[in-house]
Amino acid sequence: MNSIDAAHLVLLQRFALNVVACAVLLFLIFYARYRDKELAISGALFNLFIFAVLTVLNQVQFSLAAGFGLFAILAMFTLRSEPLTKIEISYFFGAVAIAVICSVQGTPLALVSVIVAAVVAGTWLIDHPRVLRAVDHMRVTLDKIEPETLADELKMRAALTDRLGVQVMSYQVTNVDYIADSARVNVFYRRTSHGHA
Repeated sequence: MNSIDAAHLVLLQRFALNVVACAVLLFLIFYARYRDKELAISGALFNLFIFAVLTVLNQVQFSLAAGFGLFAILAMFTLRSEPLTKIEISYFFGAVAIAVICSVQGTPLALVSVIVAAVVAGTWLIDHPRVLRAVDHMRVTLDKIEPETLADELKMRAALTDRLGVQVMSYQVTNVDYIADSARVNVFYRRTSHGHA
């Protein structure tokens, strides 16, 4: 009975660590910086789902390799549903990684806590605006496709800069619809000195 209670206590501690770390990663760091509610919520839910699945699989002595395989398949399925930026993929993977680290049995809780803390602290530091100059991000739908503009990166950046009134650093074309003559573009930019959005 005592061993069962001890196992449940460790599971609760791992779950609490997972929830706190994921909340800090996705809401206090990612959402506070990028204001992407949809990805923050989906990442948090996916974190909980992965933790639950791997915890159950641990109880039936499911192999670790098979568990990681399942996690990879589920992650790829989710990420394929909509094009994500590199930053979004990184944070999403971080939420999944925290769930895996916290749910896999056999590692001391103290070591898990140190690793998770290092992941969250490292993310906060690496993605801090003062480490690298901040670049904002927006999704834009172009109502007219200019093939020569899409094929010429410099011309495309200049056109976006002129149209949006910001300094466009880079862009990523995520979808081209020739029927509607439109294109969806992820734009990474810095605000001009005049503060235009």
